[in-house]
Amino acid sequence: MSARTPEIGELGAEAEELLAGLIRFNTVNPPGNERPAQEYLADHLARAGFECELLGAEEGRPNLIARLRAEDGRDGPTLCYLGHVDTVLADPADWTHDPWSGDVVDGFLWGRGSLDMKSQVAAEIAAAASLARSGWRPARGELLIVAVVDEETGGSLGAQWITETHPEKVRCDLLVNEGGGAVFEYGGRRCYGVCCAEKGVFRFTVTTDGVAGHASMPSMGENALLKMGPVLERLAARQPSHLPTEEPLAFLRGIGEDPDDLDGSLERLRDADPRLATMFEPMFGVTFTPTRIRASEKINVIPNRAELKVDCRVPPGLGEEEVRRGIAEVLGPESTDTHPPWRIDFTERVVGNRSPVRSELMDTISAWIAEQDPGAEVVPVVLPGFTDSRHFRLAFPECVAYGFFPHRHQTLLQTAPLIHGADERIDVRDLAFATELFRDLAVRVLG
Repeated sequence: MSARTPEIGELGAEAEELLAGLIRFNTVNPPGNERPAQEYLADHLARAGFECELLGAEEGRPNLIARLRAEDGRDGPTLCYLGHVDTVLADPADWTHDPWSGDVVDGFLWGRGSLDMKSQVAAEIAAAASLARSGWRPARGELLIVAVVDEETGGSLGAQWITETHPEKVRCDLLVNEGGGAVFEYGGRRCYGVCCAEKGVFRFTVTTDGVAGHASMPSMGENALLKMGPVLERLAARQPSHLPTEEPLAFLRGIGEDPDDLDGSLERLRDADPRLATMFEPMFGVTFTPTRIRASEKINVIPNRAELKVDCRVPPGLGEEEVRRGIAEVLGPESTDTHPPWRIDFTERVVGNRSPVRSELMDTISAWIAEQDPGAEVVPVVLPGFTDSRHFRLAFPECVAYGFFPHRHQTLLQTAPLIHGADERIDVRDLAFATELFRDLAVRVLG
């Protein structure tokens, strides 16, 4: 490993060392095997003075819960720093550096999880441990650290399990998790996105019917797969009309655009930087993405049925009514004289979730960014996918949960392609920057 970047300071160095060690535990999920990594983190926190517990549905895959209470037991909010330690797969053949090395090269710490999201876990724990070692204790409430397993496959052993089976262990008023924070520039502004909401899923299947026949005689049957052609063409041609909710309108105001001129604002965003438009435009309504198609089981049989799977994402506040409206708008009615008949069946319904755009926690984050990066602003964003925050919002409706892990040097346009991709890496200055946030945020919120 190369020498650390000198300007990151003692706190940044602790986070860097913690992250490098964490990356060296291969926690690709499946199978996960997160216990050694969790024991490593628990030891770090316990030595600093935290009460730690490992609790899981499976022996080899425990969740870490650690807390630092007010010394006099004074009532106050519980601030939770949430993260997950499992990762997606990495193929070393595709990487410039070993994805489980944790090496620092040219100012970047490399490895699977260095962005998603062992880096945030390391920053949160380094910040919390440094506070505890210094003798700090919350003046009110408590600081809660929760590092969960199994996020990459849905959280049934992690955040979902712990909030459903042991809610008393992780109940919190304020929560910071993944989902936002990398800086981007637009219209002369430097903006840090705070994830206030996450889209839900209303996945559906489009089915066409035909008549089976021998494939050697193309006109003998009625090919259901060919009937899917117009459906695919329509899905390729457009998305449903925008249905903006509170969060994306606040986003437009934050970047200096006019929410009352939605079409014009989005057109200017596309013209300024199509890459930003690709990431942000899904916030503004229901989206359809066809992902899988299935027809005949045998190469020599004309299919009598074809099924197209569509991944549909829906902003919080919208639901099946808006999805069906979008289907009718994009595909047309299910059966007419002008195109082959097809039908829709919903296969999954998960409603989107949100936290308030305005809150004391948002004000505190905004003030910190203004101090550390003068002239920069925070703006609310909606995550097109979803994180473990949804389980906490469901379990604790009053909890204000945001996704925020600030990157000042490595921009959103630089980080986004690396998540779940080859050569995932984080600028160590950003790791230090985020660690300072988590340290300061705990003091400002809990006293």
